[in-house]
Amino acid sequence: MARAVEVALRDGKHLIAEAGTGVGKSFAYLVPAILHATSDQRDDQTSGGLSELDDDDESNDKKNRRVVVSTHTISLQEQLITKDLPLLNSVIPREFSSVLVKGRANYLSLRRLELAKSRAMHMLNDVESDQLNQIQTWVKSTTDGSLSDLPFRPASGLWDELSSDTNNCLGRKCKTYDRCFYYKARRRVQGAQILVVNHALFFTDLALRHASGFGILPDYDCAILDECHTMESVASAHLGINVTNGQVQYTLNKLYNPDTQRGLFVALKLDRLVELVSAAHTSLDQLVFDLDHWMGVEESAARRVRDKQIVPNALSNTLTLLASKLDHLADNAQEASYRQDLISASARLLALAQDIHSWLVQADPKLVFWLERSHTRRGEIRMEMHAAPVDVSEKLREMLFQKTRCVILTSATISVGRQGGFEFFQSRIGAAGNPTIKLGSPFDYPRQAEIILTPDMPDPASDRNRYEAALPGMIKRYLARTDGHAFVLFTSHSLLRNIASQMQRWFADMQLKLYSQADGLPRSQLLDQFKSAPRGALFGTDSFWQGVDVPGDALRNVIITKLPFSVPDHPLLEARLDAIRKSGGNPFRDHQIPEAVIRLRQGFGRLIRTATDQGIVVILDPRIDSKAYGRTFLESLPDCRVIRESIRSL
Repeated sequence: MARAVEVALRDGKHLIAEAGTGVGKSFAYLVPAILHATSDQRDDQTSGGLSELDDDDESNDKKNRRVVVSTHTISLQEQLITKDLPLLNSVIPREFSSVLVKGRANYLSLRRLELAKSRAMHMLNDVESDQLNQIQTWVKSTTDGSLSDLPFRPASGLWDELSSDTNNCLGRKCKTYDRCFYYKARRRVQGAQILVVNHALFFTDLALRHASGFGILPDYDCAILDECHTMESVASAHLGINVTNGQVQYTLNKLYNPDTQRGLFVALKLDRLVELVSAAHTSLDQLVFDLDHWMGVEESAARRVRDKQIVPNALSNTLTLLASKLDHLADNAQEASYRQDLISASARLLALAQDIHSWLVQADPKLVFWLERSHTRRGEIRMEMHAAPVDVSEKLREMLFQKTRCVILTSATISVGRQGGFEFFQSRIGAAGNPTIKLGSPFDYPRQAEIILTPDMPDPASDRNRYEAALPGMIKRYLARTDGHAFVLFTSHSLLRNIASQMQRWFADMQLKLYSQADGLPRSQLLDQFKSAPRGALFGTDSFWQGVDVPGDALRNVIITKLPFSVPDHPLLEARLDAIRKSGGNPFRDHQIPEAVIRLRQGFGRLIRTATDQGIVVILDPRIDSKAYGRTFLESLPDCRVIRESIRSL
């Protein structure tokens, strides 16, 4: 794999590399990336290693090349920054620096901290005021100044008042510029050869570059996307529209909150604008009411929007008018901080107004539009207006593959079937025709893992009630077999909640712990609890199928309740399946099966994380045996012993 990455870097080509768990793929791309980025440094000690980068002076142009490494999960970022890169820095005879790049909002603004102290009475509640005092103490000792360095999680409203913000920055005119945490981090980024980012930041930068010609990240020569199986979904979220009534309400409350009578307008004594904020709140309430009425009485959480301007939109005009008032005040302001606050507030209002308008008029015909409705814990309606590309491949081809000299994509799970074809993944992300390489895992799966199938389980598609009735008993059987130490993976939140509720008494009787995602705990906290006391089972949905690492004895059993087909009535998937159908394809064969296969491989991959791990993977969906497509699922999994057990057997 390292050789393949080296050649791609040298020749300016793209590469898709599947590397099984345990291959050491981070080293396989980091070593050639470091040598490529430092190719201006001559060191005879590197001869005999990956030497082609050193020998080909003409192709290298003898200059530094910056490499961006993007990951989907925080855990992999931490591994790269705290373990892999420091180790390589100690053994590779080249001088290079690496840095974890965070979004600007992660950094404290010293100027805004001072402002918050002066306005605390008018803008902060008692809890926020207490946290502000703790932050004032912390800022005296922190060298990083970022949210992750803070020993507690501050209220979101407070951090929003303190964080660095593009629209609220005075740049070199700020008296704290030389001490600014964000600009210190930015200088480190500019001087580094290896930049580690997450996919969200990477695709935000990509969209910004496409729209304005400049990005968050400095220019780079190569992009390496690890955990690339997630890039279609992340790119979709960042190349469309996402706006909620909660975002609008939050922004308005920052200006003036009628319940607390606090906000920026109170602090700045802009009483005459309070009425306009109240009018915006009223327009927002009306928009939510109209959208709720349009959704109807059905309990469906999401509905596709096929027509333009399904409801009237007075809100965008009100927000735009409020923004213009703030701009006028900013133009006449004498004090720089005061002026910047007004400019920042105006920019937020205009962005929201534009997103709502663009969503309602369906400004981009290449996007699919849909509305999602849910309720907050307080029982209030939450409306989410979404739009995403029906096909991200065209945008990624234009914005990423045609603009970047070398793109390396890697994951443990991007091929489908026994032959390991990459066609599905390549077609989805606009990388058809690019070179691929597939490397298996060094793990001894026949010895370490066992797959258990239950062919006489009721079919969850054609006999749902009997299937769900049989599920608790089967989960009990296999949890008892390993005394817990298990993940139970679901494809539906409602089914997870239902089964967890039915099994609570059994868990108590067996003195096993039940860790349920339905309880609302953050994923990291739930995972930490399971690791510390694994005699039990963790019931999880989407986020636990991938990116979760529990090596050793803690996890010896992964129970997959159902083959992970996406719900075909979700508006975005519905639009994508329609597009396949219109082009003459078969949506189930061409999209739903390969997508589910990749996801099943991810779920299976939670079990064996090291060469000494052992355990079972139980698949409680009989379609893997009874349907013709089941063979594709089974052949895509590692080659290990398969056992079939009747639901009637002991």
